[in-house]
Amino acid sequence: MTSRTVPMDGALHDYLLRIGLTEHPVMRELREFTAGHRMAKMQIAPEQGQFMGWLAHLIGARRYLEIGVFTGYSALAVTLAMGPAGRALACDVSDTFTSIARDYWARAGVDGQIELVLQPALSTLQQQLAEGMAGQFDLAFIDADKPSYRDYYEACLQLVRPGGVIAIDNIFLSGRVVSPQPEDPPGVHLMHAFNDELARDPRIRHAVLPVGDGLTLCTRL
Repeated sequence: MTSRTVPMDGALHDYLLRIGLTEHPVMRELREFTAGHRMAKMQIAPEQGQFMGWLAHLIGARRYLEIGVFTGYSALAVTLAMGPAGRALACDVSDTFTSIARDYWARAGVDGQIELVLQPALSTLQQQLAEGMAGQFDLAFIDADKPSYRDYYEACLQLVRPGGVIAIDNIFLSGRVVSPQPEDPPGVHLMHAFNDELARDPRIRHAVLPVGDGLTLCTRL
């Protein structure tokens, strides 16, 4: 037993992937392709993709909402886990990044299950609410521009059903949120405040996992 999470060095991370990662072949190809991308740091860790798929299966998710797509690894992981009946709404603003996602989604045979909307995500979320989609999503994943996290979260609280899950990525910001400095970008200060707010929000139950760059899971009460 241990009273805190053990440090994850390279050897232990390799071992984690060896015993804990079961990837669809196209997911592996996409992950390896993205590793060579100039913005590869925006990709979630493979163990996080494994966890997201497991979580979707655990809660019986059939509708998934993703804010921030990049090259499509997380959307692919969750959609595959949901099975043929699952449907995903993916929000992004970059056609350059998501053109890669579209290609790999098609290769995995799930492109018909994922609706990609290229416009500011908050506009898409507001449109979903206007169209009567409140409480219709089982799982949401926020992994986009940090200054908008609070707005995305508030919209997701309406769109996700009671008992559904909102997963929020990059809540550690490589440790900078612990003690933001005046010279840090505004997003660091906003994330620090947002994390504190989540810890006190009576509308949810939450857990923070030291996965990737920190992952908060919120269950809507």
